[in-house]
Amino acid sequence: MTNASRGLPLTHSRAEEVFPTLTPEQIRRVAVHGHTRATQSGEVIVEQGETALRFFVVVSGELEVVGPGGDTETLVAVYGPGQFTGEVNMLSGRKALFRIRTTKPCELIELDRQHMLVLVQTDAEIGEILMRAFIFRRVELLAAGVGDVVLVGSSNSASTLRIQEFLVRNGHPYSYIDLERDPVFGRDPAGRDH
Repeated sequence: MTNASRGLPLTHSRAEEVFPTLTPEQIRRVAVHGHTRATQSGEVIVEQGETALRFFVVVSGELEVVGPGGDTETLVAVYGPGQFTGEVNMLSGRKALFRIRTTKPCELIELDRQHMLVLVQTDAEIGEILMRAFIFRRVELLAAGVGDVVLVGSSNSASTLRIQEFLVRNGHPYSYIDLERDPVFGRDPAGRDH
């Protein structure tokens, strides 16, 4: 997922489908269901693994979505004014896949999951925009192999394949390290030991 210029490259969707921008009127309708929140630059507003999911609309400023991984982070997406956070996990109630933080001072509209669900159910236009974006974002995460699970195993292992099938069947984004092909783990593509 990415906005047009930063983050993961889009593979199957158009940027305006994955990252729609709400109109000022739509933002006012969202605001009725939540509250305004001012943040400072660098403030983490969602931590990976959180279970109390929150939905944000950027009024001003910028948010970045990152996948923490040890000492490094993967930039997943950047949201600007009029754009909103979230993906399928907002609907299902599963934990947050990524960390979200501000890159500059922001004014945000914040809704907890329950209020976001009421918004989706009571405002057909906004509900359609959110649902469509959430689904396209999940498709992009799956296509990019980015998520909060790293599967490490051999493509020759029945156990690895069972876990991989489970993740795919449940639509859970993950990355995969094949011990048979990854040069860091002992074999290169030509099959030579390191």
